[in-house]
Amino acid sequence: MNKFTIVAASAVFAMPAFAEDWDMPTPYGDSTFHTQNISQFAKDVSAATNGDLNITIHSAGSLFPHGEIKNAVRSRQVPLGEFFLSTLSNEDAAYGVDSQPFVATSYEDAAKLWSAQKPVITELLAEQGLMPLFSVPWPAQGLYTKNEITAVEQLNGLRFRAYNAALEEFAALAGAAPVQVEAPDIPQAFSTGQVDAMITSPSTGANSKAWDFVSNYNAIDAWVPKNIVVVNKRMFDGLSAETQQAVLDAAQAAETRGWEMSAEEATAKTAVMADNGMTISTPTDALKSGLQAIGATMLETWNAKASDAAKSIIATYNQ
Repeated sequence: MNKFTIVAASAVFAMPAFAEDWDMPTPYGDSTFHTQNISQFAKDVSAATNGDLNITIHSAGSLFPHGEIKNAVRSRQVPLGEFFLSTLSNEDAAYGVDSQPFVATSYEDAAKLWSAQKPVITELLAEQGLMPLFSVPWPAQGLYTKNEITAVEQLNGLRFRAYNAALEEFAALAGAAPVQVEAPDIPQAFSTGQVDAMITSPSTGANSKAWDFVSNYNAIDAWVPKNIVVVNKRMFDGLSAETQQAVLDAAQAAETRGWEMSAEEATAKTAVMADNGMTISTPTDALKSGLQAIGATMLETWNAKASDAAKSIIATYNQ
């Protein structure tokens, strides 16, 4: 080997690895705390890898609609993405257990449920070449209506915004008509009469300026649903060991931070709605018992169709 060859070879081995740029779609806008948390996750990954892995966030469904994000990650159109976990409940009931009414209604219970749910979800996603990175809950879901609701019978006949199969079932059992509406479309759906009421978090209520179209928020704390961030396992495996660890470390930090942000959000956004003239209330005994009866019926239905793996989540949670 001559001197030129040796120098040339040395130069090749000394060249730095090319930086990777990953696109990450999320359904929610930049003002949503989930998106803000993910933006920090992306910054943490870039900093920890010295710019070897850079993640660009595409918020508000600007890259893929919500319902297409999981399959976009699975097909490697994008390496990772965020979506609402229970939107996959039609694939397996295990995905939707956190959206079952009155199973877990506090952050403490939601954390316990996620501990039971995560191993099952991880295995199910692995079958599709996906790996969970972290999951963050929304604040407990409350009831938004134009008029005060004191009994479940008053929901009868209302057009009810639904965002997953569980809420569609809930609305139907309450005698309401479920209508599929994504978060960014809520104001228009109310203004055009497409929906009359909804169950969602204080975050979504405040971000959509719910006071412009409803006057009452009832903190029924129906369930504490979660978003999940998943990565394509094949693309993750293509990263160096150091970069993989940086992603996992940033993901763990994002999950811890996200749960804290969610709790802070619940208090802050409820206050925002009150400051803008909405009536904030808690359910009457009659409304609470009526809603819990619907929840009990839904859990029976869920158990009847749930896989053994899904049932194991509830069994572990109840231990």
